Parts: sequence; C-alpha cells; structure tokens
Amino acid sequence: METSQEVTVKDMVTADYRTAFIFERYAIDFCCGGKKTLDAACAEAGVDPRAVRQDLAMLSLGTILQPEQFGDWPVDALVEHIVQKHHAYVRRMSPVLIAHTTKIASVHGKNHPELNAIASHVAFVTEELTRHMQKEELLLFPYMRSLAAADREHRTIAPPPFVSIRNPIRMMEQEHVVAGDAFKYVRGASLGYTVPDDGCTTYRVTYSELDEFERDLHQHVHLENNILFPKAIDLEEKLTRKE
Repeated sequence: METSQEVTVKDMVTADYRTAFIFERYAIDFCCGGKKTLDAACAEAGVDPRAVRQDLAMLSLGTILQPEQFGDWPVDALVEHIVQKHHAYVRRMSPVLIAHTTKIASVHGKNHPELNAIASHVAFVTEELTRHMQKEELLLFPYMRSLAAADREHRTIAPPPFVSIRNPIRMMEQEHVVAGDAFKYVRGASLGYTVPDDGCTTYRVTYSELDEFERDLHQHVHLENNILFPKAIDLEEKLTRKE
C-alpha cells in the first residue's frame, strides 16, 4: 500500500477499497476531505500517522477478503449499485434515525442538551439527502446511463440540457460536503457516539445506528466523488468530442 507524502487518502481508497474501513476506524475523512495526504488527514483527525500506516501495511498480509474493485465497473453498473445499496439504505434508515434521535432527546435532553442539536442535524441531513438523491435519480443518473449505452454502441451523444455533466456533478459534490459536515458535527457532539452511563437501550441503539449511517455515507460519497463522477466526466468528453 503506497502511503508516500504525495498520495492522498482518496487515492488510497480508490486503489484499495479495504482501506476505507481503516480510515473509518480512526475517523479519517476519505470522501469529501479525501484530497489530503495521509499525514495531513491524521493531523486533522488527531491520530498518530504511524499507527494508521501500520494498519494499512497489514492489508498486504491478505487476511481480509478482497472487496469489489469498483474502479473497474462501468458507469451504469456503478449507478445501479449506488441506487440499490446506498440510496435504498438512506431511505430505509432516515425515518428510523429521526424517530430515535427525537425520542432520546425528549427523554434525556435535560441532562444531555447536545441530543437536541443532534436530532436537529439528523432531521436536516436526512431531508437534504432525500432531495439530493431525487436529483441524482431523475436527472444525473439517467444521463450517465445514456452515456454508458452510447459507449457500448460506439455512438456519440447530444449535449445534455445542463450543457455539461460537470455542472450537476459540481452541485452534487457541494451537497456531499454539506451532508458530511452535518454528520461530522453529530460525531463531535456525541463524542464519537459514546453513550453516557445513564443512556438507555434506545440511546445505545441510536448511537450505533448513527455510526453505521455515517460509515455508509462515507462509502456512498467516496463511490460518487472519486470513482463514478470522474468516470462519467471522461465518458462524456469521449462521446461528445468534436472531430
């Protein structure tokens, strides 16, 4: 695993998706904040880069099953995977998170006022993600599927109504940052999803759900920002190139 000063965290995860689980363990942002070097990312997360490098080196032992190599997937297969796995997960978990964060805030909010802010942030980010996914599924992803079909059929494609795929992608990336920042606040306010001694069972379940949701969000954003979007941009340039 290449961990030199020039290689970014994003590049490491793109090269080997297994590294995402190591970065998550140390609360290192590999999606929206993935353009930093490992040392810079570790400094931001307040962790020892030597420990992270040691864990990354352990990947070479081959004790972890090799995951899907998403970089080899065609654009439309990536789109389908994102919709079926990550979009479906967000839609399934959003009402659960809202209900649970609201409940523990109402019960424990007097002793733990941060729960009220956490509940507000969760309501905000799930609503934003719902709108975000609708825009992708109704506008951006159909165009990506048409690009993939045109490429297989060896034909060019007319420019889209939004002129270039870069325009909606830029908007999607900005919205990813908003969602990531909201959950970064939730993680900080909850002290890394640490349940206090007086936390009830629902409290514990809720923090576990929030932790899992944030991990899925990181994987979701990484697949789009660092793999799907660059592949789609390259494909559009190839298919609309003027001779």
